[in-house]
Amino acid sequence: MQDSRFKIFVVLAVFVPGLVTAQIDDLRLPISLDADSSEYDGKSTMVVFHGLRLTQGSMGIEADEARANKLDFEDSVWQLSGNVIIDVENGHIECDSADLTFSNYVLILATITGSPASFEMHRPNSSEPTYAEAARLEYDLVRGIIEFSGQAKITENGNQISSSYLVYNISEQLINAQSGGDGDPKVRITYTPKKAVEPSAPEGSDETNPGSPEGSEEGGR
Repeated sequence: MQDSRFKIFVVLAVFVPGLVTAQIDDLRLPISLDADSSEYDGKSTMVVFHGLRLTQGSMGIEADEARANKLDFEDSVWQLSGNVIIDVENGHIECDSADLTFSNYVLILATITGSPASFEMHRPNSSEPTYAEAARLEYDLVRGIIEFSGQAKITENGNQISSSYLVYNISEQLINAQSGGDGDPKVRITYTPKKAVEPSAPEGSDETNPGSPEGSEEGGR
């Protein structure tokens, strides 16, 4: 059983590339915030932004609405909802809502939900993007770990890994795929064979179409 599990981990590590994250130095750059409008909700003591656009280096965040417990990024939690888009270096996330935790002006944790939430990644050494989706993603930017839960799938070049729960360690480029328990779908790995190339005719062979002039006596007369 241990040997079988080890083989699965090896396959997953080869199949899925490292998710590319923004560099820590990039995350420490100044933060720019634009919004169509803003207001203060006295009942919830939250600052509300409509049509939020937030950038920091290569990171970009958009949402129809954003609520923050503090109007700074030193130590605050931002609740985003409606057409949420999060861009990091070589990565693109689309979801229904997200909770972002900032500490010392750095985004350290993103909890992302959707139906499903999608994550598209572009690797420098591959022309094909990698797609991931799940009902919930918990992205720990400090530890470099992403947890996918709720019909999680990762697809690349037609190959797919699916499970109710996936944990991806970015630094080690390793996935832990688990089933949620009885009644939940099992871990599934699907490989799609590449299109076969038809063998060419051997040199010197006389393969002609019988219906063509070259392949019939009448055509040769």
